[in-house]
Amino acid sequence: MLYSFFKALSFSAGLLALCCASAFANQDRTQNPFMHPAFGKDPSFLNLVDRLTRAAPAANPQVINMALTALDCAIKNGMEPARNLTLIDYSLASTQKRLWVFDLINGKLLFHELVAHGKNTGENFARHFSNTYGSLQTSLGLFRTKETYMGANGYSLRMEGLEEGFNDKAMERAIVFHGAPYVDLKLAQKLGHLGRSYGCPAVRNGIARKVIDTIKGDQFLFSYYPDKHWLASSKFLNCSGREQLAQQDFR
Repeated sequence: MLYSFFKALSFSAGLLALCCASAFANQDRTQNPFMHPAFGKDPSFLNLVDRLTRAAPAANPQVINMALTALDCAIKNGMEPARNLTLIDYSLASTQKRLWVFDLINGKLLFHELVAHGKNTGENFARHFSNTYGSLQTSLGLFRTKETYMGANGYSLRMEGLEEGFNDKAMERAIVFHGAPYVDLKLAQKLGHLGRSYGCPAVRNGIARKVIDTIKGDQFLFSYYPDKHWLASSKFLNCSGREQLAQQDFR
């Protein structure tokens, strides 16, 4: 049980909570997505947020919190636990490393990588998201990774979108995790942005197989952007009476 794991941790959630509160105390709730009810306050929950934040200091701790909240809700509603969590923060520029893969059991960072967004989602910054076939846009929300296959982009990973209206057409749209030659910073220096996909989260070819083999097989992937409609409507970020991660077993 993760309860014993959390109890053994020496990290303090209080410092993180204080930091987050002071950073956003003066911001309008309508403009600050992290005033969202999904922002957890339970000490055990914050311990895991703190542990992952320490492992990945470049990641926004409040986005990590939201990802864990979504995962927690999924488990509460009957989904099987998973060992790894992939987090993509599309509020960051495409030229920044904005993908993290976490080992939730050990609280470790496994990968920190560049990731492309869809051609019609934006240039250097993502702006537009869609669940529509042919949109060539990235989708938001919680996904479940599935099986691998060899396709037009080489070794690829199918993804099941779990959020109706936001990403549940991922299979139909062939939104998959794959490697791509256009995920290259030298190319980005010429273009002013990373190369773009048809809506898929694409990483550099040199690391794609290792990442895919780590996150395949019913693991979780959380795709974030401060989109007001998604924040207000996501069933995983608005999960009433959710249980805490400390009460769950992970595989």
